[in-house]
Amino acid sequence: MPARSEGKPQTLTAAFVRTISKPGRYGDGRGSFGLFLRVWRTANGRIGKNWAQRLQINGKYTNLGLGPVALLSLAEAREKAKQNARAVLSGVDPRRSPRKLRRVIQTSVSPTFGAAVDKVVDIHNDGWKHPRTAKAFRATLEQYAFPALETKPVSQVTSHDVMAILEPIWTSKPETSRKVRKGIGKVMKWAMAQGYRSDNPAGDVITQALPKHGRAQHYQALPFSEIGAAIEKVRGTDAWAATKLAFEFLVLTAARSGEVREATWDEIDLEAEMWTIPATKMKNGRAHRVPLSKQAMNILVGARTLSDGSELVFPSQRGKVMDGVTLSKLLREHNVGTVPHGIRSSFR
Repeated sequence: MPARSEGKPQTLTAAFVRTISKPGRYGDGRGSFGLFLRVWRTANGRIGKNWAQRLQINGKYTNLGLGPVALLSLAEAREKAKQNARAVLSGVDPRRSPRKLRRVIQTSVSPTFGAAVDKVVDIHNDGWKHPRTAKAFRATLEQYAFPALETKPVSQVTSHDVMAILEPIWTSKPETSRKVRKGIGKVMKWAMAQGYRSDNPAGDVITQALPKHGRAQHYQALPFSEIGAAIEKVRGTDAWAATKLAFEFLVLTAARSGEVREATWDEIDLEAEMWTIPATKMKNGRAHRVPLSKQAMNILVGARTLSDGSELVFPSQRGKVMDGVTLSKLLREHNVGTVPHGIRSSFR
């Protein structure tokens, strides 16, 4: 039990906190979320005072230090204790999750946008076609929407907020702006379904207020007769050897860039001369078998000498999955006249 001193009020007061000099632990009464004042005498005889809080986290009672009295008033300590208690109630450990703690500060109104994003990702976790889809969804919102919306309750997000986020990138980054709008809209629809709001501020009103995007550009494809010259041009560059091999393998298999960049040796059956792309990596969600030509097999022989024990067939120079823009950059910088995905059209 907290130590008591003569004249201690039922709840702490600013005057008591300022004047108390008897060492001990002084609770702030019922409804204080475990807040208490700790007073002690230092080695040189001075009086030290700080705030702490006793909370049950993951079934275990724990004392949290909140800060010295010199820097934190009684009112500020109470607010901080309330925020920590609210975080624990939401399943967040305030000691280890400062970002998530910020998100639940205003949950008495409604979940914050950041907390709602967590919920949406969790709900759709089993439905994402690929783990990177969830990662990309979150990363896009963190980069463009979180600076303005992360700690704002979903019930208070307005079309003006969404406009302020989209307007700077609507024309310069049309594809990105579409993803941002769609992502915010998904979060807002979740909020509507949960009863936190009755409208979607990222809905049709936004597209009507902003200029129309131009038609989506089709991926540029080379005529089939020019593919050989493109391969020779890439072979002659000073790019990383695995990058050049990856491009040629992409041409010969008509695969998508991501499927080639993320290809692993356990997907390759060298005896059967077959590459089986698992369903988790396919856009249609079904496994795909790709017969390998003699030249494709020769490329794999060359790739094996570069793998250095990596499970990846075409690792980057750091031994990781090749960046998504690497092949595009290679073709653009050497004026090849196409993009990786355009090779599929050339193949067809």
